[in-house]
Amino acid sequence: MANAAGRELVIGMDVGSTTVKAVVVDAATKEILWSDYQRHLTKQPEKCLELLQAMHAAIPELKAAEARIFLTGSGSAPLCKPLGGKFVQEVNAVTLAVEHLHPDVGSVIELGGQDAKIIIFKETAGAPRAEGDAEERSGKTAIASMNDKCASGTGATIDKCFIKVGVPIEETTRVRFDPSKLHHVAAKCGVFAETDIVNLVKSGIPSHEVLNSLADAIVMQNLSVLTRGNTLRHKVLLLGGPNTYMPFLQECWRLRIPQTWEERGYQYPKDVPVEELIIVPANSQYYAALGAVLNGLHEAEGVGVYQGIAGLHDYIHNGRKARLGESAGPPLSTSQQELLAFRDLYAIPDWQPVRLQPGQVVRAVIGLDGGSTSSKAVLVDEEHRIVCKAYQLSKGNPIQDMKELLAQLKGFVVAQGARLECLGFGATGYAADVLEQSLRADVNVVETVAHMMSAVHFFGDIDVICDIGGQDIKVLMMKNGDIANFRLSNQCSAGNGMLLQAMADQFGVPVKQYAEVAFGAELSPKFSYGCAVFLDTDRVNFQKEGYSKEELLAGLAQVLPKNVWQYVVQIPRLAALGRKFVLQGGTQYNLAAVKAQVDYIKERVPDAEVFVHPHTGEAGAIGAAFETLRIVKRKGTSTFIGIDAAIDLEYSTKNDEETVCHFCENECKRTFIDAHRPDGTTARYISGFSCEKGTVESKDAMLALVAERKKLAKQFPNCVDYESKRAFMHFYEPAPMPAEDTPIDDVEVKQGFLGLRRVKTVRPFRRSTAEAWEKRRRVRVGIPRVLNVWSIAPFLRTYLETVGIQKQNVVFSDETTEELWLAGGKYGSIDPCFPSKVAQAHVHNLLFEHHDPEKKRPLHYIFFPILTHVDTFVKNTMDNASCPIVAGAPEVMKAAFTKEVDFFATRGIDYVDPALSFSEPLLLRRRLFEIWGPRLGITEDENDHACAEAWKALHQFDRDVQEKGRAILDTVEDEDRVAILLIGRPYHSDPGLNHGIPEEFQVLGYPILSVRSIPKDYEYLKRYFKDEVARGHDPLDINDVWPENYSVNSSQKVWAAKFAARHPNVVVLDLSSFKCGHDAPTYGLIDSIIDSSGTPYAALHDIDANKPGGSIKIRVKTYAHSLKLHEERLADLRAKKAELQHNMDKKRLELLTLKRAQLVGRKQTDPALEAQLAELSDRIRAYVAPRQAPELPKGVVLLGKKREDGGIDRIRLEAGVKPQPRVLPADPKKDHHVHIDLDSPDISPAKPMVVELTLHRDTNPDQHVLDAED
Repeated sequence: MANAAGRELVIGMDVGSTTVKAVVVDAATKEILWSDYQRHLTKQPEKCLELLQAMHAAIPELKAAEARIFLTGSGSAPLCKPLGGKFVQEVNAVTLAVEHLHPDVGSVIELGGQDAKIIIFKETAGAPRAEGDAEERSGKTAIASMNDKCASGTGATIDKCFIKVGVPIEETTRVRFDPSKLHHVAAKCGVFAETDIVNLVKSGIPSHEVLNSLADAIVMQNLSVLTRGNTLRHKVLLLGGPNTYMPFLQECWRLRIPQTWEERGYQYPKDVPVEELIIVPANSQYYAALGAVLNGLHEAEGVGVYQGIAGLHDYIHNGRKARLGESAGPPLSTSQQELLAFRDLYAIPDWQPVRLQPGQVVRAVIGLDGGSTSSKAVLVDEEHRIVCKAYQLSKGNPIQDMKELLAQLKGFVVAQGARLECLGFGATGYAADVLEQSLRADVNVVETVAHMMSAVHFFGDIDVICDIGGQDIKVLMMKNGDIANFRLSNQCSAGNGMLLQAMADQFGVPVKQYAEVAFGAELSPKFSYGCAVFLDTDRVNFQKEGYSKEELLAGLAQVLPKNVWQYVVQIPRLAALGRKFVLQGGTQYNLAAVKAQVDYIKERVPDAEVFVHPHTGEAGAIGAAFETLRIVKRKGTSTFIGIDAAIDLEYSTKNDEETVCHFCENECKRTFIDAHRPDGTTARYISGFSCEKGTVESKDAMLALVAERKKLAKQFPNCVDYESKRAFMHFYEPAPMPAEDTPIDDVEVKQGFLGLRRVKTVRPFRRSTAEAWEKRRRVRVGIPRVLNVWSIAPFLRTYLETVGIQKQNVVFSDETTEELWLAGGKYGSIDPCFPSKVAQAHVHNLLFEHHDPEKKRPLHYIFFPILTHVDTFVKNTMDNASCPIVAGAPEVMKAAFTKEVDFFATRGIDYVDPALSFSEPLLLRRRLFEIWGPRLGITEDENDHACAEAWKALHQFDRDVQEKGRAILDTVEDEDRVAILLIGRPYHSDPGLNHGIPEEFQVLGYPILSVRSIPKDYEYLKRYFKDEVARGHDPLDINDVWPENYSVNSSQKVWAAKFAARHPNVVVLDLSSFKCGHDAPTYGLIDSIIDSSGTPYAALHDIDANKPGGSIKIRVKTYAHSLKLHEERLADLRAKKAELQHNMDKKRLELLTLKRAQLVGRKQTDPALEAQLAELSDRIRAYVAPRQAPELPKGVVLLGKKREDGGIDRIRLEAGVKPQPRVLPADPKKDHHVHIDLDSPDISPAKPMVVELTLHRDTNPDQHVLDAED
């Protein structure tokens, strides 16, 4: 279709999720005559119109009906009809462009805004097909794969992370990739990546290291998942905006792709520079648009005739609205009157700081909240009044943010001629740890507790606090003025403030104007609640349908409460939480979000009272200030270095070879932040470590840390850790194999007149030859330490040992670590839950680490059984089935490691993966003989004996673990403490899967129980399951709460929840992996079981490959706060019982004394009565009434002496020794005397000791006073 100038022009447009790319091509020469690439800021049709107008201006000969147009990309389909164009699938378009321009290319990696594509070209031997089949014409088959609707590892993720780091996107060209300074970032999910980025930034990691870590994570994610188990072929073409404009990302690909080639034995020309093997071509961002043109050239002449811009103009202004139909939802407000009434109730009133007088001394504390996206600070005086506030967006360094905020606070006071006397400093949020060390902060309070204190101060007795920050959602369920339960957004930040801000930015709307714009909508699209990345995908789709920015922002605001209450909280009946709600967090400044929240809550709780915190953005900082006031008042002094010293604080960061931690094989790239205080002292904060070993620098400090950990482990046992180690070790000595011809009992099945009958018989034992036994001594068997192998590992080990395998030759893969995962996690073709996905790394570990023929340590077999059913202690279940993903994992691993190269065959290993059911012992015995009989040369009698011994070992293992569990339960009952029960699947005992969370609690002084460690014997359980036993039910039955109990591991979790709800000293930590379909139905059930008993409960249902250290720390600290309160309640309950018993004893003593008096009157005696009286008298004398003793400063005891006028003379006694004095009850007969016991191991009764005491009057009225009666 030539124009008047004789040239045929073809337009190609790639309308993506974030940009529009357009080219004009000469059909004859295929030369690009014009091109442009622009971000559309969510206005796809408008940007296309703008580019088309620019084309017409640049190429006057381009006219409607004389050119053709072909469109590709996620946003192009609705634009084809107005323009007359034809849609081309984008993978096909890219493939055609690459084959045309680079016929020698073997692979393509394209990163777009929300799409990532990998295309691998493989040689084909088939005959060429019809002309126009680009793939067959070049003799290659293109294997293409794209990400699903999750946009992890794409430009959208990179854009958002750049905002978090605070680096302008235009500066990316100056960043260079340095693999020596990488930190953990999760690229599996864009939101997870943002969470990790925030934690790194707040820990003081330099921005270029954060960006390098992000690039590396994205590259590794795409290499391990998007390749679908295939190996990239050279040459590799890097396409798309991120690959084009970010040199550090290109450099990362050039490092990691050759490493993958080396690992897989792929042959590539090593004498060619890597820059020629992995290339970024000119115009790389236009390949999809050019490919659309090339595809169109093979279409009939009348296809894709360009109709000009008039149709597109009409579509933009009229056509889109007409297509919305009934799919739209209601607006945020149905009338102006409703909106005005809402504003009157919920608009946050303007706050005026305190007016100060010249010369006034302001005595106040500072509270600072170093949040994920912004930092806030407040000055609060001794009367809890807020003097002034400071706010700023985080700039990427918490110390710099602090300096600027404190300067603002001081500047406010000084500007009015007043003087600030800073009484103390407290911090909360992501930045609290680094500030605690640098400034000697008085308080480092966990965010949830800070928000709770602030809300309770302003609103008194409340039921629910909903705090929505930039990155986190915190929902606190309150009872009696304190946290009774809580929910935090796991790693996913769906529904957070950053989502709304990012969306507003995409529309070019300042976030402060969000509400005004959203309230202008007359309808709204219905977004699907859930992942923030999926919401962005919905946004792109709704734009294509024609929704305006006003409508889209309104729809996003309306989905926010669904994300909070349905996605994060997951409690079906909102009314069950109470009726008094407080909304806080910076997101509540957005009245559109508040309106959506209020409507959602009141629709489900009609009589609800919903309040917005008057200082909604600073609630955390205010809570930190209140706690600082309390602590400083109690201590009488502050450790804070002072506001001037803090403002003038100099700091330096160091991240080089000297800071690398060498205390384990991880070799974490740590960052040292040294704060140089004006007094000459230096505080060092260490960040970037993955375990506590990284917190120390010297070997001596490391040894002290290990010694302290051993002491804690002994004092607070961890059954999860014990189980994880003992399950895979040799602990059971199997009975020797009977000698040949030893008589053994057997059963013979005979056909009789009435059918088959079983006849007991005795026959000789059949044993294999000596040669077979000698051969088995040299056999080595590898078993992956994964999935349900955790349930039956003692069985597998003992079985193999009994048939003659040496105990050192039964080899389990190593424990899961990040290094093990990174080394072997690149063979998968799908992305299931992490426990099943990590199986490939364990098989890789056995293949490449434990199989070493050169050192005469070959593995002969890898034994990875398909465990269809696992034995369980739960009674009367429907089935004991394994999860199908778990059961099928061995076959998936076989496929992964034989797809391109058969790694088992090349390394001489027999991969054995039979289907086994541990619910049917006889069938199991038969299957094991069928598998190992031919391979190991064992007889059926030997197999049967080995199975019997293996069952004994498994039962012995259960008894050992339960014995440990019972000891813990007995101890916590006696001491009014709590034990944490980890409710998870058996493989969540793997420290690499549970991320060391149980150890975090163990360090805080809580013993840890596993489901397996709970005693299962009837006598022990019947006191906790009295109702079930009374009804004739088994304590191990769960049919009363979950009749659909077919999943073996989920059933065990439900039973464990029932036990925890009945045991007052057991609290619950519920772990589940991201994408666990079998656990999902139990979430609400377990929650309701636990809630019915008021048992403290923490749930982490999104555990995955990445470890979000900051989020885990918040959970641990918050849950520890709840556990402390629970232990106090247990102690109070015991004290009340003791007091009741004491009162009963006194009454009984009174009655028995009266009875004795009567006997004496009759001149009679009763020895039994005298014994009872003596026992009661001793018990009454021994009773000490409980009191709430004040927390005293170490080494100081405050006393008081009542004067005749009723006043008190205060006296301070300072002990000249280090141990903490303990005040004992005074003897009421000796006036004004107090006994002091210096409780210390250094003080021995055999060695008299002089304690020097100094007496002086105490003039501090805030100090607590003990009078003589105390």
